[in-house]
This record gives sequence, C-alpha cells and structure tokens, in this order.
Amino acid sequence: MRRIVLDTETTGLDASEGHRVIEIACVELFDRRPTGRNFHRYLNPGREIDPGAIQIHGLTTDFLADKPRFPDIADEFVEFVEGAELLIHNASFDAGFLDAEFTLMGRPGIATICPITDTLAMAREIHPGKRNSLDALCERYQVDNSTRSLHGALLDAQLLADVWLAMTRGQDALDISLEAASDAPAAAGEPTRPARLVVVRASEEELSAHAEMCERIDRESKGRCLWKLAAAPGVGTQ
Repeated sequence: MRRIVLDTETTGLDASEGHRVIEIACVELFDRRPTGRNFHRYLNPGREIDPGAIQIHGLTTDFLADKPRFPDIADEFVEFVEGAELLIHNASFDAGFLDAEFTLMGRPGIATICPITDTLAMAREIHPGKRNSLDALCERYQVDNSTRSLHGALLDAQLLADVWLAMTRGQDALDISLEAASDAPAAAGEPTRPARLVVVRASEEELSAHAEMCERIDRESKGRCLWKLAAAPGVGTQ
C-alpha cells in the first residue's frame, strides 16, 4: 500500500484569515517502507508572514520572494499524492490550508484526491490523556529529533513517518506459514511446514529478577500474585 506522510508550514494559524501555505513536503512510503521519493517545495505566499510564525519555522518573506506560487506546483503535487493515503499530524490544520489553496484555484479539496488519516487522532486513541505532539511522540518512540530546532515541513514529515511506523508496528500481520522464497513449492495437497521460530530463553539473571518481582507483588497483594499462583503445584491441571 502506498502512503504519503505530509506536512506544511504557513504564514499564520488560520486559513480563513487569508494565511497561505509557504512550505509543503511529502515523504512516500510503500508497504511500510520509505521509498526515497519525496516532494518538497517552498512557496511564495504573496503576503506577509506573521512574526509568531517566523519564530516557529524561520521562513521569511525575503527567502520566499523568488519561490513559485502554489498554482505553479499544484499539478505536480496532485500527481505525487494521487491514489495514496495521506498521513498528517493534526490533519484538519494542513488539510484546511490545502483546501483553501485549491479553492482559490477553483478546484476541489484535498480529500477528493486521496483519503486522509490523522496521526494525532491515532496517537490520542493509543495514548489517551498523554501529550501527543510530534516532539512528545518522538520521545516516546525513541525517534531522534535532535536536529529539530525549528519546524520544517520536510524534517517534520520524515520524523512523522518514523513515528507512524513505530506507532503502528503492532498492527503488522505475522504469517508463520511462509517458506523461504528459494524453497520449491509444495506438492498439491501437501501441507507446508511453518517457519522455524527461535525461542529466546530467559537468563539466570532475568529469572532471578522475575522471582524477586513476584515476591514483591505477592507481598503487596497479600498473596494474590498470579505468576506465583500459576506456578503452584496442581494449578491449571485436573
């Protein structure tokens, strides 16, 4: 499946007040792997940038003066994302700005081009009551964001790709019935042998630590440690 991780930077916080997209970045994933194909453009918004926004992303009017306008890159952008699932953190913000840009061109919004998944909503469902900003998720999933002194659409899209992969890793299907690709196919009607699973046994140190933890749980729960109860003679047998 093809997915595009998308992020934007803007002149301000509210598209309804005439603020515009000034940077757009897309990172392509296919079957949960980065392909190395990215789409990244800086854009001339044709208006001033709020000082507060400059403090966030560092992009200035002078820097963007010779950059293309959104209509100049719209077709190229659509061609890149069309048919993919978009992954966007706080999707209503970025999608709202893209919709505003397309509306100015008399074209339908981004949701008519491809489906959108809000990774912020996903994170809130997985980690209710916790901070789920991109920085917080990078810390939680040990994604290195040490170079993120300012927001940047391409860097943020790359970080979000790593976070999404980590956040959804448990959703991967585990198929243990596959044989090695080099093996000859089984004869008709002959069952295939499952792949050999490697059993990693606990070390003596780990077993000792586990026993100590069970004793602590047993004391604090007044004899109701399930691990000890399960290991008791006769438990689980008839």
